[in-house]
Amino acid sequence: MSASKAQDRALQPLGLLIALCLVASPAGAQSSDGIAQLDRVVVKAEQELKQTPGASTITAEDIQKSPTATDVSEIIRTMPGVNLTGNSSSGQRGNNRQIDIRGMSPENTLILIDGKPVSSRGSVRFGWRGERDTRGDTNWVPPEQIERIEVLRGPAAARYGNGAAGGVVNIITKPIADKLTGSVTVYGNLPEHSDEGSTARTTFSLAGPISDTLGFRLNGSAANFQGDAYDINEGHESYRGPIGNVGTFPAGREGFKNRDISGVLSWKPVAGHTIDFEASYGRQGNIYVGDTQNTNRDKTGYVLANLGGETNRIYRQAYSITHNGDWNADTHTLSYLQYEQTRNTRTLEGLAGGTEGMFAGQEFGDINLRTLTAHTELSRRLNWGGIDQMGTFGLEWVRQDLEDYSSDLASRNLPNAKMPTVPFAYSPKAHANIYSVFAEDNLYIGDRWTVTPGLRFDHHSLQGNNWSPALNLAYMINEQWTVKAGIARAYKAPNLYQSNSGYALYSDGNGCWGNTKSGDPACFLLGNSDLKAETSINKELGIEFRSPDGLGASLTYFHNDYRDKIEAGRTPIASFTNSLGKSTGVFQWENIPRAVVQGIEGNLTWPFARGWLWSTNFTYMIESKNKETGEHLSTIPEYTINSTLDWQVTPAWSLRAKATVYGEQEGPKYDYYGQPLTGSATDKIPPYALFGLSTQYKVNKHFRVTAGVDNVFDKRIFRRGNAIGVNLGTPNAIYGAGAYTYNQPGRTFFMEVTSSF
Repeated sequence: MSASKAQDRALQPLGLLIALCLVASPAGAQSSDGIAQLDRVVVKAEQELKQTPGASTITAEDIQKSPTATDVSEIIRTMPGVNLTGNSSSGQRGNNRQIDIRGMSPENTLILIDGKPVSSRGSVRFGWRGERDTRGDTNWVPPEQIERIEVLRGPAAARYGNGAAGGVVNIITKPIADKLTGSVTVYGNLPEHSDEGSTARTTFSLAGPISDTLGFRLNGSAANFQGDAYDINEGHESYRGPIGNVGTFPAGREGFKNRDISGVLSWKPVAGHTIDFEASYGRQGNIYVGDTQNTNRDKTGYVLANLGGETNRIYRQAYSITHNGDWNADTHTLSYLQYEQTRNTRTLEGLAGGTEGMFAGQEFGDINLRTLTAHTELSRRLNWGGIDQMGTFGLEWVRQDLEDYSSDLASRNLPNAKMPTVPFAYSPKAHANIYSVFAEDNLYIGDRWTVTPGLRFDHHSLQGNNWSPALNLAYMINEQWTVKAGIARAYKAPNLYQSNSGYALYSDGNGCWGNTKSGDPACFLLGNSDLKAETSINKELGIEFRSPDGLGASLTYFHNDYRDKIEAGRTPIASFTNSLGKSTGVFQWENIPRAVVQGIEGNLTWPFARGWLWSTNFTYMIESKNKETGEHLSTIPEYTINSTLDWQVTPAWSLRAKATVYGEQEGPKYDYYGQPLTGSATDKIPPYALFGLSTQYKVNKHFRVTAGVDNVFDKRIFRRGNAIGVNLGTPNAIYGAGAYTYNQPGRTFFMEVTSSF
C-alpha cells in the first residue's frame, strides 16, 4: 500500500467522527429562554460530579493559598487515595515521582488538560522494571493558570477508557473573562539547607474580548528549579557493593527549566455555541545532578562532565479545535480534534545491565511521539417512563505513532564476550489505533435515587476488543445522608514499547528471573505483540454526610481486582549459547494473572466557627499486591492523612496551617530472581509528618501576596539508592535501599506575589 493511501485510510475514522458530529447536531440556535434552561442543566451536571463516587476537586483558591514549588502534583497528592511514586518499585529514577491513585501506579493514571488527554510521558523509553525518566504530565500547565483540578478515582474513571484504571486527573485552565484582564505572578522559594535546590517561577496571563463574538487568552510561564547538590546523599547511601560501586551515592532531586506558552481564540458564531482554537508549546529541560539509574558509577566520566547541564529536553506542541454547542434547553454537544506532538531529545543511554540508563556518549538522540485524538459526544436531557434522565453518547478515535531511533540495543551496547550479537531486528517505529464508542445515562429516580449505568467499547488495533461496563449509584437517605456505590471494568492497553517485539533490553544475569547469584546465565527482555490489555474490576461503597451549616464527612471502601498486569516475564521463550559457553535466555513482557488493591478513604470538612474551616482526609491501604507472588504493586505509605486549617481573619487576610502524615513505607519483598530480600534492601521508612504554614494578604483587588514555610520542623529524608541493589555472589545476599528511594526536602521558605488588572 502506498504511503498516501495508508494515510487516507488512517484518516477515514476521523472523517467519520466529524460527519457523525455534524449529523448529530440539530440545526439552529437556541433562544435566550433555552440558555436559561440550559444553565439549570449545567448546574445539574455539577451536582452529578458531587454524587459520583471517588471524586475530588481542587480549586484555584486552594492552589493560591498553597503555591507549589515544582508542579501541581504536590497539591494533587493531598487528595484522598493519591500519592506520589516512581513508575515502579525498583526505586530507579526515584526522585522523578508521579501521581499514583490507589496504588495502581502512575501508568494507570490518565492526565487530561481541559478534558483532552496528555501523552507526552509515552515518548520516554520504558525500562525493564517499568521505569521512565520523566516527571510525568502534570507539569505542562503552570499552577497560576489553573481554574480547578478534578480527580476521579475508581469506577467513575472507567468512562475515560485506556489508561484510566487507577483514575483521572483533569486540569482545567482559567476561562476567558468578559472584560480585558491580565496578571503577572512571581513565585520563589529559599530552602534552609544549601544543598537543596530552589525554585523561581514567573507566569503571565492576558485575556478578554476582541469583539462581541470573539475572545482570546494568552498565557506564558518560565520556571527554574535549581536541583539538589550532586553530593546531597553522600553518607546516607546503602552499601554499594564490592565491584566498582564503593564510594558512590545516589542522586538527589533533578533540576529543570520549564518554558510554556499557550493561546486560545474563542469564537461564538451564534448564541449557545463556542468554537475554540487552541495552541500550546512547552519545553522542559533538566538540570543534571548525577542520576544514572542503576549503579551510579561514573566509569566514563560523563556524569561529572554533565553536572549542571541539560541531558534531556522534552518539547511538546498541542493544537486543538473544540466545539461546545447548546442546541436547545435539553441538548448539548462537545467535539474536539487534538494533535499532540512530543520530541524527547536526550543524551544516548545504555540498554544493557549495569549500563542501562548510563550515558553511552555525549551524542543526543530523538524519540518522537505523535497523538491524534478525535472526540465527539452528545448529552441530552430525557424523560422516559416518567424518569428524568441525562444521557450521553460519544465516539472517539486515537492514533499514536512512536518513532525511536535511540533505543536500539545493538547500537547502544556493542556485543562483547557476555553479550553476543543481538539476534533481534530492532523496530524503531510503532503505532496503534483505538476506536471507541461510549454511552452513559444518569437516571434521577424520584427524589432520592441517582442511577448511572455506562458502557464503553474500545477496539485496539493491536490488542483487539475491550468492553468497559460501569454502574454508579447514589441514594439520599435524607437531606444530609447519602450512600454511594459503584462498580466498573477498566483497562489499559500495553504501551508501544511493551508491544514492540523488536524492542530489546539485556542483562548479564543480575536482572534475570530465576537466577540465584551473579554470573548466572544472562538474558534478553523483548517486547511482546501478543500481550493482552491490563484490566481491573473496580468496586467501591461509601457513605456521605452533609449538613446545611457546611459540616461534611464521608467514608469509602474500595476494592480493585487487577487482571493481566504486564511485567517482565519469568519463563524463557528461547535460549542460545554465547562465546563463553553460557546460556542466554530470552524473556518477554508477560501478563500476570491476578493482583488486588483495596483500602479505605475518608474526609471531614468542618466550619467550626465564623471564618474557620478544618478539612481532613485520609487513605488507608489494606493491600496492594501481586496475588501470585505477594509483591507490592507500588511503594506507597500504609496510610496517609492530609489536614488543613484555614482562618479568614479579615476579608483581605487569611492564614493556613497544613499537615500531612505518612504511614510506614515498605519497598519490594523479592529480588530480581524471586528470592526474599535481606539486609538493607528490606529497610522501611517509619511514619513521619510534614507541617506547613502560610498567609495571604490581598492588598487590593489588583495585588495579592502569599508567603509561608513548608516542612516547618525540617523533617528530611535522604535517598539511599535503588530499592534493590546487586547480588553479591551468594543466594539472598542483596544490598539495596528498601523504601529509601527518594529525597524529602527540608524546611523551605516561599513567597508569591500576583499583580492583576
